[in-house]
Amino acid sequence: MEASGHPAIEMIRPLLDAVGCSLVSSADAEASDIPLVLAGEVLGAVRLPALHGALDRLIDAVEREVGCSVDDMNREQKQTAIRLLDERGAFILRRAVEDVADAMGVSRITVYNYLNAIHR
Repeated sequence: MEASGHPAIEMIRPLLDAVGCSLVSSADAEASDIPLVLAGEVLGAVRLPALHGALDRLIDAVEREVGCSVDDMNREQKQTAIRLLDERGAFILRRAVEDVADAMGVSRITVYNYLNAIHR
C-alpha cells in the first residue's frame, strides 16, 4: 500500500495540510522530497511548499492558534500574533513587516514597536 490510505499517512495528513506540504507517491518523488519510511517500506514522500505564499501560510496558522482573523484581533491578540510570527521566522521574509501590517490594519511602525517590545 502506498501513500494515500495508509494509516500512518492519514495520521500525518493534517500536519502536512497545516504547513502547506503535499504528499507524492514514491514513484513521483524528487531528490528534494522527504521520503516517508515505515518499517523499511517507503510509503511516499513529502514535498515541501514553495517559499511563495509562506507568509500567508504563517498568518493562517497564527489565526488558527489565536482563534480569529488578524484583522479582527484586539491589541493583545495582535501582539501575540506578532510574537508567534517572529518565533516562526516570518520577519526574515522581504516585505513581511509591511504585509503583516496591511493584513492587521495597523501601521508598519506599530509592527516594529511590537517587535521591539518582544526583543527587549
